[in-house]
Amino acid sequence: MKKNASFIMMDSALAKSLHDALKVLHPESKYSKELLQGLQDLMAGEVATLMLGMAGQGEPFVNTVDDGIFAGALEIHPKSRKVLLLGVEVSLTPKEFDILYFLAKNRGEIFTKEQIYQAVWAEDYLMSDSNIMAFIRKLRKKIEPNPDVPEYILTIWGIGYKFTDRI
Repeated sequence: MKKNASFIMMDSALAKSLHDALKVLHPESKYSKELLQGLQDLMAGEVATLMLGMAGQGEPFVNTVDDGIFAGALEIHPKSRKVLLLGVEVSLTPKEFDILYFLAKNRGEIFTKEQIYQAVWAEDYLMSDSNIMAFIRKLRKKIEPNPDVPEYILTIWGIGYKFTDRI
């Protein structure tokens, strides 16, 4: 049986955290601005209570859960093959996605260029250090806030690459 209402207490730390997350993530919802404003009013003491309700029929979230990888402002969704940066979809080629997903799902682990190649290319392909380096360079331009000082895909000099384990 479905409950009609549930009252959940929230402290200022949680309100601020939700507020900051909404500002950074910019969810694709016409209601996010209203929630952001409600949280601001709550933190300013203009209201004491927020009431949230599900628009429409309130479809269950169970079917929308995805086994995404989340690192800072970057989201990688393998089932839909989507990558979001600050909530905005990043257009990647299939191989760019495969490299990013491979590194991210093995976050913190260092891989040589040859290991990345073997993991991503199933068919025979001309292996060249410059091929992997070119893909990494293109990926960084698309997902890194500053590609010259990468936060996500790190170079381990003399060995290869790894996806950060710090974020």
